[in-house]
Amino acid sequence: MRRFTFLTGLFGSLFLAATAQGIEPDNTVAPPQTVDAPVTGPLELSVEEAVALALQANPELLAERQNPVIAGTFADVERARFDPSVFASASIGAEVSQQQFANTNENLLIERDTKSAAVGLRQYFPTGTDVELSVSQDKFESNRAPTQAGARVGLTLTQALLRGAGIGTNLVALRQARTDVAASAYQLRGFVATLVAEVERTYWQYLGARERIRILESSLELAERQVEQARQRIEAGTVARTELAAVKAEVARRRQALIDGRAEAERLKASLLRQINPPGQQDGERDIRLASEVEFTPGDDPVAAEHIDLALARRPEINEARLLLARNELQVVATRNGLLPRLDLFVTLGQTGFSDSFGEAYSQVDSGDTYDLSAALEFEYPLGNRAADAEDLRARREVVQAEASLANLGRLISAEVRNAVIEARRAAAQIDATAATLALQEETLEAEQARFEVGRSTSLLVAQAQRDLLAAQLDRADAFLAYRQALIDLYRLDGSLLIRRLIDAPGEKPPDLPWLDSRF
Repeated sequence: MRRFTFLTGLFGSLFLAATAQGIEPDNTVAPPQTVDAPVTGPLELSVEEAVALALQANPELLAERQNPVIAGTFADVERARFDPSVFASASIGAEVSQQQFANTNENLLIERDTKSAAVGLRQYFPTGTDVELSVSQDKFESNRAPTQAGARVGLTLTQALLRGAGIGTNLVALRQARTDVAASAYQLRGFVATLVAEVERTYWQYLGARERIRILESSLELAERQVEQARQRIEAGTVARTELAAVKAEVARRRQALIDGRAEAERLKASLLRQINPPGQQDGERDIRLASEVEFTPGDDPVAAEHIDLALARRPEINEARLLLARNELQVVATRNGLLPRLDLFVTLGQTGFSDSFGEAYSQVDSGDTYDLSAALEFEYPLGNRAADAEDLRARREVVQAEASLANLGRLISAEVRNAVIEARRAAAQIDATAATLALQEETLEAEQARFEVGRSTSLLVAQAQRDLLAAQLDRADAFLAYRQALIDLYRLDGSLLIRRLIDAPGEKPPDLPWLDSRF
């Protein structure tokens, strides 16, 4: 299989081995190729190049691409809760006071200078443990007491024993943030699939409008020739003058249809230009030359069960709904923990050294003669605990709601895909039916013209036969376009459109829980 890439820088490596996913690429549309669109002048585009241009420069897509990045920043913020932090402090102070000594009744002036500094490392762990390691020192100088310096190395540990304890509880916010990142990837994939489908639909609609214009112009020329033939026969006296009105009315009718067709083509061209957003000239007057063909050979009939299974595994909407359910289940973990009372254990351990200078004080820390040790428990429980009960009830009801929504979405997706399969089969059958109708209308017109030549028919009957042939020609073109549209809708609804087009985008596979990323 050939692999194509297109110059977008959108998702990194922009090709995908579709057969490795058990999905055959659509043989009616080639994968996007590298596009070097001119800045001015006409654009000559195949449908693949139109898609590639849209993926390069569609403004809505450029905005939508920022959402996974934004969601990722929230995950980084939650992960940062468990990052170690360094702290440091330093202070100096001076104090002048008076003190009366009882034995002499003298007021003595006391001058005291203090200096202190501390540095340490602090970290909060997912177990609900807060650990702080610090080194501090202080020095006191006084005119009434000897200089004293102290140094301390200390460890402080705070451990949640009930509320806030446990890895599962403390990782809820981080895991929810990662769930949101994955959900944003599915949202982006859904947007890309919708954009690709819209561009392809608009491309084929515009191509169909151009084909209708070609058919209408040809039909108008034929009707105008019929008017000239009628005039010649009237002058020759072989037909009545009343024959002219019928053929002139047919010319007017086809001109009306051609005016409408040209206006519709201009509208579709403007819509396509907006979607692909080509570089340079952006006005609606820019010409687009379409390189793809209208006619093609339909493939095998789609099997509804296969497409439904594919949709239930790969539709971005249902995978996003699965993530919403998982997110709500995580919230229940947090709210159940919130029902517990708060019971925290505090432990502080320190080793201290004293001397008359900083250096000497540090050397005394290892002596082991002086130390401090303390432990404490702190308990808190709100009477009634109504807020926690309400939050837990809400979280559990949201899980039930998400489960019901997920089941209902599965049913809706199955119905959508089944209807899309029916439409694809109908559109494919219409291609053969319109071919037979067109052949019969051509024979009918030839026969009517032959009778007219020998005076056994009228201009009105010939005009009606021409009108029927025109309708058959338009139906034939519409049948091919309807089948293409039906396939685009089917592939979008079963979640395989991007894979079939060999376009790589995030959110290609169902979510893998728990928990999206095993790394902490």
